[in-house]
Amino acid sequence: MQKITKSDAQWQTELSPEEYDVARQKGTERAFTGRYWDHHEHGIYRCVGCGTALFASDTKFDAGCGWPSYFQAIDPANVREERDTLHGMVRTEVLCNVCDSHLGHVFPDGPPPTGLRYCINSLSMTFEPVQA
Repeated sequence: MQKITKSDAQWQTELSPEEYDVARQKGTERAFTGRYWDHHEHGIYRCVGCGTALFASDTKFDAGCGWPSYFQAIDPANVREERDTLHGMVRTEVLCNVCDSHLGHVFPDGPPPTGLRYCINSLSMTFEPVQA
């Protein structure tokens, strides 16, 4: 896998201000406001920064949390997990392993078969429809 590295100025010109805040500054969109939290089309969710395939629509589920949630990544090598201790909590941050964009967090309270809930910001992704 080849890493993508860009300057901060490049990211700012390529992403909207809202996408930049979430993907590059580790921001979070408000619950129930993102473009994909209640999205039901068949397809692939890709990294907003580099287009890497992250999650498939058939792994998406309604976690009731207000953010798109998935029980597994398309390819575990495409996502990286890091310990996050911001905001007085200990969580597991999820990042794109290709361009280091912040995606969201993963929690151990998801459905079978993985028991995981990847809680991902809509602003961290684009969507590519695929014929079922």
